[in-house]
Formats: sequence, structure tokens, C-alpha cells
Amino acid sequence: MSAFRDAGHLLRFAGLFVLAFIIFLVVRKVVVPKSFGEYGHYRGASIGEIAAHPAHFAGHQACDACHTDIADEKKGGKHAHVNCEACHGALGKHADDPASVTPAKLDTAVLCVRCHAASVAKPKNFPQVDAADHANGVPCETCHKPHNPALEAGGAK
Repeated sequence: MSAFRDAGHLLRFAGLFVLAFIIFLVVRKVVVPKSFGEYGHYRGASIGEIAAHPAHFAGHQACDACHTDIADEKKGGKHAHVNCEACHGALGKHADDPASVTPAKLDTAVLCVRCHAASVAKPKNFPQVDAADHANGVPCETCHKPHNPALEAGGAK
């Protein structure tokens, strides 16, 4: 019976553990949104919240109207039929009031690879690169003009 003479300490510790667990469950119920886990490990309601803020695209005509130099450069290149906002994002607010929104400078070392990363699923004639071997993190614009990639950055073909 001497083995259980300090059982009071163990019972108090077990009681504190149970109390802490109950507090954890109550806090979790209050803090974690009801839609968490509905569609995986994120809030299901976030889909509706994101959809409530639709992107406002201007269209390439709006871009071409102000940026005629870029439009002329694109006309002769492989990106002639790629809409500006495919790379630059929705810029309707910039087109409406150019002074209110300044488009961010794009990181071509990341951006270009979104389309041009080597993949066996892409057509063989589509320009593809293994970014690590091809540029080793150097931005594509160092050697290529993004609006007309066939041209070298220095202007030569």
C-alpha cells in the first residue's frame, strides 16, 4: 500500500491534464472557423470570400493603347498572342487610373518558368528550359527580352 501513498500528487496532475485538455477543446471550438477542414486542410468559406473579390482585367487593347512601344515589340515575337495580363496580372485599376496603381516589377527568373519549365507533357516544339541548368537563378531578362524572347537583351537576334 506504500506504493500509492503519493497517489494524491498523481491525481492532481491527472486532473490538471484533463482540465487543460478541456480548455484546449473550448478554445479550439471558439478560434477555429466552422468551415475549416470542409474541403481539406483550409477554410472552406475562403473560396466564397475570394470569389467575392473578382479580378478586374483591362484587356490587351487597354495596355496597347498606352504602351505602344511594348505592343510594337510584342507584334514580331513569340509572345504576340499572349495577353499582357497573363504575366502582369489583372491591371484594370491601372488602366482606369494609371497613377493609382503601379504594376510591380516582375521576377522573370520565376515568372517565365511558369510556362517554360521543361515538361514531357508539353509539345516538343514549345520552348522549354531546365531553369537550374539554363540560367542558375539569373533573371531571364538578362539575356532575353520578355516581350520578344527571340531578341537578346542587347537587341541582336
